[in-house]
Amino acid sequence: MFKTNVGGVDRIARIVAGLVLLALAVTGTVGAWGYVGLVPLATGLLSTCPLYSVLGFNTCPLKG
Repeated sequence: MFKTNVGGVDRIARIVAGLVLLALAVTGTVGAWGYVGLVPLATGLLSTCPLYSVLGFNTCPLKG
């Protein structure tokens, strides 16, 4: 469906950052804006980033 353009370290960093932001939002530490962590979490789990597609970036070593 979507072209895979997120790979390796980028993918792991997105998932970790997303989980951290969501945890901070749930605990009330950073407020509601922490739910923006859903974006990096989703792009990391799906291995695709629409912004990367628009800008022509690709951190995935495999063609897909």
